[in-house]
Amino acid sequence: MRSALPKVLHPVAGNSMLGHVIHSARQLQPQGIHVVIGHGAERVREQLAADDLNFILQDQQLGTGHAVAQAIPALTADTVLVLYGDVPLIEVETLQRLLAKVSEQQLGLLTVNLDDPTGYGRIVRDGQGQVTAIVEHKDASDAQKAINEGNTGILALPAARLADWMGRLSNNNAQGEYYLTDVIAMAVADGLVVATEQPHDPMEVQGANDRRQLAELERHYQLREGRRLMALGVTLRDPARFDVRGEVTVGRDVLIDVNVILEGKVVIEDDVQIGPNCVIKNSTLRKGAVVKANSHLEGAVLGEGSDAGPFARLRPGSVLEAKAHVGNFVELKNAHLGEGAKVGHLTYLGDAEVGARTNIGAGTITCNYDGANKFKTLMGEDVFIGSNNSLVAPLEIKDGATTAAGSTITQTVEEKQLGVARARQRNIDGWKRPEKIKKAE
Repeated sequence: MRSALPKVLHPVAGNSMLGHVIHSARQLQPQGIHVVIGHGAERVREQLAADDLNFILQDQQLGTGHAVAQAIPALTADTVLVLYGDVPLIEVETLQRLLAKVSEQQLGLLTVNLDDPTGYGRIVRDGQGQVTAIVEHKDASDAQKAINEGNTGILALPAARLADWMGRLSNNNAQGEYYLTDVIAMAVADGLVVATEQPHDPMEVQGANDRRQLAELERHYQLREGRRLMALGVTLRDPARFDVRGEVTVGRDVLIDVNVILEGKVVIEDDVQIGPNCVIKNSTLRKGAVVKANSHLEGAVLGEGSDAGPFARLRPGSVLEAKAHVGNFVELKNAHLGEGAKVGHLTYLGDAEVGARTNIGAGTITCNYDGANKFKTLMGEDVFIGSNNSLVAPLEIKDGATTAAGSTITQTVEEKQLGVARARQRNIDGWKRPEKIKKAE
């Protein structure tokens, strides 16, 4: 990777490769998850620490068999599933099929057929098609290298046998390492059957050893997620220009234009439309909401039939009730807009409560921060805020009140009052405009 970051922490779709593997493991509801760590161990532990994870340090990296052996004392379940931290796209359904193969007299091995299996251990079978061994690529003969069935390294096996097999491993090979794959030949010698399964998609078992492979995993993940969403009723203008970096829940008849990024936990209900170049993070879009081009939402809720953008920024705590409108170049932070409220353009509202049907003119800001503390601005229903207003919090503008354009409002405006706070205009007769001084020749 040519990176200071441990390989398994490099991200795919906003989550580390190892994070994806742990997520899949959790869905199997195991008795325990044991993560064998070596290079960059402390950084891995720090980033992924959780109550259900047991980290086991492998001081020396002496091969896959040696790594698994480190975990033997911690294992309590009857079946052991071995996964790899740099193989992030493995599907839970594939693992469930593999686990179903395991019994006291049978283990499950995940293999994959590839046009070019270079680098993969080869699956050696006898005349009856039964697996007899796995030969690593560097140790394989020319005849064995012609085999196109490769070993993914992922296997499920009876725990009662594992400790014995680990104790019998040898490092007498080209790499001088303890190969977990040698367990297969031992199992066959002990009379066990090696039952194989294959992933539906070979990319499930693709690892990443460089940035190019990491990018391939990223794009495959995104296309897979796009197919999932389209099957649920989403129209993607171009699935190749769409990214999910979290958990997305969708309704029907959703339209998503190009270059949209969905991050964190995003809920999108029926009939929602999202324009191009939008970033939506940890937000909820209710039925019929519209997000127009180039908008950025984080921690926001858009109510039914509401709309935001283009070029809107809704920061955490922003809530639009039904049919509320936020226009271009509007920023909200911890602001609640009532039903049908409108904030058309060029406005900042922070720590604000805006009542139903209130209209806020262009160039308005809530002055919510005095350099040390934040204060709230309360606007009632049917309020009209003139353009270019500064609303100095703490402040209340009550139902039906109006503020004049260009005002700096610092005091309560009562119901149906007009608040005016600006210098009186003076028109000066005989005013002479300045003239440009001519340069001396």
